[in-house]
Amino acid sequence: MWNILIIDDEQPARDRLRRLVAAMEDYRVTGEAANGNQALDRIRELGPDILLLDISMPGMDGMALANQLQEVGASPAIVFCTAYQDQALRAFEVEAVDYVVKPVRAERLEKALDKAARYLGKESGGEGEQQHFLRSTVGGKVVLTPVSRVICLLAEDKYTTVIHEGGDTVVDESLTELEQSYPSNFFRVHRNALVSRKHLRGLERTHEGHTQVLLSGTDRRPEVSRRNVSALRKLLSELT
Repeated sequence: MWNILIIDDEQPARDRLRRLVAAMEDYRVTGEAANGNQALDRIRELGPDILLLDISMPGMDGMALANQLQEVGASPAIVFCTAYQDQALRAFEVEAVDYVVKPVRAERLEKALDKAARYLGKESGGEGEQQHFLRSTVGGKVVLTPVSRVICLLAEDKYTTVIHEGGDTVVDESLTELEQSYPSNFFRVHRNALVSRKHLRGLERTHEGHTQVLLSGTDRRPEVSRRNVSALRKLLSELT
């Protein structure tokens, strides 16, 4: 079952898409948004597989949203549903899967969704995988960082620093909140640090006698507390 987020500033348009999807066996609508800014929150909250995305909306429009998702490198499959007939080229430049012109017909929508499902199946190796994002604000711009690209999380001052494959950012959530939200992604090495399980590469002993964890994709080497060394060694042995 593929989860869909409908993004359109007009309620009747959202209602129509919801009715059309409800008649399809392999798809379900899990949420709605009226503009791009709302959509960022809903994407982070719901982790949809497919976006049914309008272009013309107040604030952040559909094309700007697609651009931003493309920049983070892990976006849901995008199907534009729009009254514009001349934006298809721009849509495919932001890696949209399909482009459906309003009024949307049931058979055309189902064809687009099937295309998105094939794309997702290929990207995930045959199984749909829900994507999750961490939300931060940088220079007044909302940024979504895919959890799958996070290397480690460090508690610093009042914020949590996110070290990811593309750089770093900060989020408001505490390490405890993030650990509870993504237990399969992160491992606690210290009261001030979580590390990505898939980025684990080994341990290193410093001249001062401290143990640090080696991670792919970053020069950061978070310290491992004494009580967590044994569990981390066991985890590393299971990963090799």
